Amino acid sequence: MAGPLAGLRIIEMAGIGPGPFCGMMLADHGAEVIRVDRPGRPAPEPVLGRSRRSIVVDLKSAEGVAVVRDLARSADGFFEGLRPGVMERLGLGPEVLLADNPRLVYGRMTGWGQTGPYAGAAGHDINYIALAGALHAYGRAGDKPTPPINMIGDFGGGGMLLAFGMVAAILSARATGRGQVIDCAMTEGAAVLMGMIWGFRGLGMWKDERGVNLLDTGAHFYDCYACADGLYIALGSIEPQFYAEMRRLTGLDHDPDFDPQMDQAHWPALKDKLAALFRTKPRAEWCALMEATDACFAPVLSLEEAPRHPHNRARGVFAEVGGMIQPMPAPRYSATPTARPTPQPLPGADTEAVLASIGYDPARVSALAERGAFGRAA
Repeated sequence: MAGPLAGLRIIEMAGIGPGPFCGMMLADHGAEVIRVDRPGRPAPEPVLGRSRRSIVVDLKSAEGVAVVRDLARSADGFFEGLRPGVMERLGLGPEVLLADNPRLVYGRMTGWGQTGPYAGAAGHDINYIALAGALHAYGRAGDKPTPPINMIGDFGGGGMLLAFGMVAAILSARATGRGQVIDCAMTEGAAVLMGMIWGFRGLGMWKDERGVNLLDTGAHFYDCYACADGLYIALGSIEPQFYAEMRRLTGLDHDPDFDPQMDQAHWPALKDKLAALFRTKPRAEWCALMEATDACFAPVLSLEEAPRHPHNRARGVFAEVGGMIQPMPAPRYSATPTARPTPQPLPGADTEAVLASIGYDPARVSALAERGAFGRAA
């Protein structure tokens, strides 16, 4: 393995969404991530499941549960994304696993958290970010809230936050010899991601309504605009010098209407003027004029277009893995570069090899298989 987390072993209980994203982040950066799959279940989404090893275990079998406990004894970290109480009922709760391995970091990924009135309820990203106050802020003035796909709860405030928490707690365990439990709730992660907006609100710089503020499409200089060909560009000319460059490149430097940049009373009319201007040329012409300048400009690229853009190609932002285009690991390291991701394994592809790594000989593995520990009872 390559990357700054090389040498760490993490056990991942197979799930969907934020859990696999956490596992992908850890594996991308060099950790050995062993996914515990259930018999008869399909593999998770392929990009989020890359660079893993997979073992199939029947958690309804007492011997299968014992296998997972043995795996956790060999690990630095362990994480799951089930509802509160499920792992305890399986006999794999944190009290059990930390008693087996006091240095273990046990990550718990849920939407609402392990406690509180909502703790036992079902939900999805849209619900978690709604309760956090985040969803209210996404959308245009006078329109209903617009979910930003599932980037905020599942991934930014969920899987990535859990990956950070796992690494932080493992550093603590290495210093103190004591592991701990991480209660990672997507609602709380979504709230944390809104930290700057809460700061703006506290300073009186953010109105508690959609589409009227600096960064939520309220400002004429921070929005997306349609071009003559129906394609879009993104403008983010906030700072005065970048705003001046935008005006110069678009020929608006002599239009006095654009002088009061931060006067919100002028923003709607100026948005209309910019919209009319950008509709006069196709996107390619605006790119030729403004791309890679200090106007803070970029084309809005589709999923088909983004991997082909010259900047992304030069940086290797995307590559083909397992027959599909995927984003490559980020960030980048000067001394411990990450390896190219490997395709997601089929469930159970590494069962024998993983068990051999913790001292199970072939005869023992065969006996466990015969008794149904892996869901293959004779």
